[in-house]
Amino acid sequence: MFMGTTPFITVRARRPLTEIEFCAWVAQAVPGDRLEYHRGFLVLDIVPMFARLPDQQRAELARLGSRAFWAAEQGLVHLVQERTGPDQFAYIAVARPKPKAAAVSLSALLLAEQEAA
Repeated sequence: MFMGTTPFITVRARRPLTEIEFCAWVAQAVPGDRLEYHRGFLVLDIVPMFARLPDQQRAELARLGSRAFWAAEQGLVHLVQERTGPDQFAYIAVARPKPKAAAVSLSALLLAEQEAA
């Protein structure tokens, strides 16, 4: 029996993703799905002194980066960086299997987080 390998396919957005779009992807992704949620140098791209983005886009990128980190802490995704050039990275979220004990939805987790803040 031949056991071939499955290539990894990363979805790359045509425009910058929002935090809400990222959450929607996490909610519907199946284990192994990959999403490139940013391309650049995230830590510098969100700092006003270094960013080339307008304030509103920079703030949205900061929210997106924070939400991606939160999703990783919740065990929903793995976060991976791939170097694409000098000082240039692809930031990729890889969907993990949903926790078995998670009887609550992603929406419930987000609401609980907002109420705690």
